[in-house]
Parts: sequence; structure tokens; C-alpha cells
Amino acid sequence: MAVLEQLSQYQWHFLALFLLGLVFHQYRQWARLSAFKGPLLGTFSSLWLPCAILTRKCHLKFNEVNEKYGPLARIGTNLLITNDAELLIRMSSAKSNYTKAPWYHGSRIQPGHDNVFSSDNEKFHTERKAQLVPGYSGKGNEHLTPSIDGHVQNLIHLIRSKYISTEKETRPMDLSRKAQYFTLDVITDIAYGQPLGDLVDDDDVYKYIQSTEEMLEVIIILGAMPILNDILKVQWIAELVFPSEKDQTGVGRLIAISKQLVSERFGPKAVQRRDMLGSFIEHGVPEASLVSESLLQILAGSDTSATVIRATMLYLLTNPSVYHRLQAEIDDAANEGRISRPVVTDAEARALPYLQAVIKEGLRIYPAVTGALTKVVPLEGDTVTLSATNETVFLPGGTEIGYNAWGVHRSRAVFGADADVFRPERWLIGEGPELARMLRSLELVWGYGKYQCLGRQVAMIELNKVFVELFRNFNFALCDPTKPWMSLNVGLWIQRDEWVKVTAR
Repeated sequence: MAVLEQLSQYQWHFLALFLLGLVFHQYRQWARLSAFKGPLLGTFSSLWLPCAILTRKCHLKFNEVNEKYGPLARIGTNLLITNDAELLIRMSSAKSNYTKAPWYHGSRIQPGHDNVFSSDNEKFHTERKAQLVPGYSGKGNEHLTPSIDGHVQNLIHLIRSKYISTEKETRPMDLSRKAQYFTLDVITDIAYGQPLGDLVDDDDVYKYIQSTEEMLEVIIILGAMPILNDILKVQWIAELVFPSEKDQTGVGRLIAISKQLVSERFGPKAVQRRDMLGSFIEHGVPEASLVSESLLQILAGSDTSATVIRATMLYLLTNPSVYHRLQAEIDDAANEGRISRPVVTDAEARALPYLQAVIKEGLRIYPAVTGALTKVVPLEGDTVTLSATNETVFLPGGTEIGYNAWGVHRSRAVFGADADVFRPERWLIGEGPELARMLRSLELVWGYGKYQCLGRQVAMIELNKVFVELFRNFNFALCDPTKPWMSLNVGLWIQRDEWVKVTAR
């Protein structure tokens, strides 16, 4: 008791020492990045980023910071955000010593199971990427092109059979939903050898899309606040928060389906199939990791490709001259026998210059991934020259740097004074430094270097085919130009209600 009484006499001293230590810690955190300006909340805390996400306009919040404070601005005690394409390329290049930050941990779709995207272990990332590349590239998947062609035809059939408007009747179609039905059926088919069947049923089978829209904000917030990931390492807490294979709908149902299909590939009666899953197994991905890797490709692959289709279609529908020029190019190619039926080949689509310009411009003006994708400066620090200001700055080791996608891809220095305008013609200039600079920046929509998106080839085949067949078969108009869609951003996009009127050609 005497000891306790003596300690109680010094309680205020202990509190003062604690507060002094806290102030000193905060001062050190502030001082190491004091050369970089930013919003006050981001200077003294880590709350700015989650607050930006919760506005559901985080792409604009990131850009506002760089516009106000410069190409390298502070948004956290140890976090900077940049719209400098050359710095981002430097961080992700093949020989870069920069590494992934804990931001990526939020993409652990199954608690305790890393995938190639969520892991910040460079050795694991390199080895796993090598195992996955053949499956994503199509080399180990002989069904890749036929699968995509089949779902393009299913999309065309669905529209033609249910959503054709006439002079006597209007049948509105939510293009945002149909786009994701298409991309989700494609990715599940090439992954597992069987699609979810959204296009055939014209429905969000198992309510997967609804479930992922509800999860997206949580996933991105987990990345923004690593302490939450630490809490979720506690098994019973994780079980309360994350989807379960016992769920009858949503991501949990997809986990159950994935586990069943994976289990069928092993054992004495193992199913042998040359699809993406078969390629992963052939190249050494462990059985325990197959579900996480498959879920990643479905979540990331279907959502991002659908965003590009939705956004590009919206820009086409609100730019009549671009719309008609693209449709004329497709019609001329069809009339001259330069594109196949019933579905254009990838090579034929790549030979249509205006189509390629439209796709590039769609990718640029509405990047599908706008999350911070944070990287860590190597321990020894790094000295860089910012391309926009020609200023040389030192980046302390351990600093995290995030990606301002909106700022990068709407840079007036790279894309011209009309960078905020949808103008595919900018990509039709002749070879030279201006085009090379734009193409180099555009690469960042796919990630870059060692962190480049594995699903790029699949996505480009989808885009090449779907735009040709939509414009070859139909005419489109917005049902309500004053309210074209609902589009929210939390690092990925939540989009719905893109109602269009479709007429047959």
C-alpha cells in the first residue's frame, strides 16, 4: 500500500512524461517530412486519407492536394501523394528498391491469406507473379479467346432479346450492370472453366456485385489504416467482418464455389483442364493459395474492366462527333471484310486506329484504379528530380508515397491544355516525343514495371471486342442526359444506373 501511495504522488509526473514523449514523437514525425506541405490534418495525423475515402470522391481529394501544394504533397505523418508520372515510374521499375507499403494488406480477401497483390514481401511477389503470368497471358489457357467471344455473343443476344427500343416502346437498359455481367462472366469462365451466368440469367447471380460494392469501401479503408489490419489478425474478429464460405450470397458464396472447384483439381479423380486455374497449378501455385489468387483476379478483373466500358461509353454518348467517327470506322471495316463475324478478332480490332485511340482515351480520362497504391522509399532514402517543377528533393527512407491517378492522367504538361476533355484524336499524332510521353504516362493505368497488372492482356481483348460489337449491332442514347449515372470513388469505382436507350441497326 505504501508503494502505491508513493506512486500516486507522482501520477501527474508520469502523465506529464507521457505527454512530453507523445509530443516529441509527433514532432519527430512532423520534422522528417516538414519540407513537404499539405493539409493540416495530414501533417499531424494519419486521418486525412480515410476521411478522403469516406467522401467517396477520393480521386478528386488527391488531386486537390497536389494542385494546391505541388507535385509531392503530404497527406499523413509518413505519407506523401504525387501526380508526378516519372517518380511513380521510378518507384515501380523492375530494378527499383522501393517496396509495397502496408496499404496493400487491405486486399487480403481471405484473412491471413496473402495474394500476389496484397503481399508486401518482394520475394513472394516476384515468385508468385512468375507462377501466374502464363495463365494470365493465355499461353496456358487455350480457352481464353473462345471464352471471351462466347460472352460477347451472350451480351449481344441479351441486349437484342430484351432491351431493344422502338418508336412505340422504350426499354431502358442499365449499361453499368450489363457491363459487369459481361466482365464477371468472362473472368469466372477463363478462371474456372465455367461462368457465373449473369448474362444468361440477366441477374447479379449470388448478389456478388452487390456484395463487392458493399465491401469496396471497407477494403480500401483497411489499406488506409494498417492498424485495422492488425486487429483483424484476431481470428474471431476477422470472422465477424469478412465474408464466409457459409454465406449463401455475395463474395462468401464465391469463396465456397472457388474452394469446391479448386478441390476438384486435386486427388485421384482430379479434373484436368487447360484454363487459368490449371495453369496456376501447373506452374506451382500451392493448393492453399489458389482460392485467394482466383478471388483476386475475379474481384479486380471484373470491376476494373467494367469501369472502363461504362466510362468510355458515357464519354462516347456525350460526344457525338467521336461516337459517329468510331461507328463509321467499324462500319467501313465490316463492309470491306476487315473484321470477322460473329465476333471481331483481337488482331482485327487492334488494326482499327480510331478504336485504339478511343480505348486509350477512355483509360486515361477515367482511370479504373485510383487508390493510393502506396510504395515505401528504400531505407537509405532517395534523391529525385520532379519532372513538373525540375526541383530536386530528398525522400527520407521509410516514407510512403501514394499515386494520384486523376492528376497523372489529366496532366496538362503531358496531355495538353485540354487534358480534361475527352479527345481521342490526341493519340493519332505521329511518332515523336509528345506521343511517347503520353504513352509512357498511360502505362501507369496498368501499374508499371514489377507491379504491372497481370490481367492487362485479358482486359484489352475484352475492350477491343466489346466496343466493336456494341457499335456494329446497336445505337445508344442516354435516357436522362441530366443524370447519366451514379459514380462514387473510394479508390475503386462504385457505379450504377447508367440507363441507356438501345436501338437495333
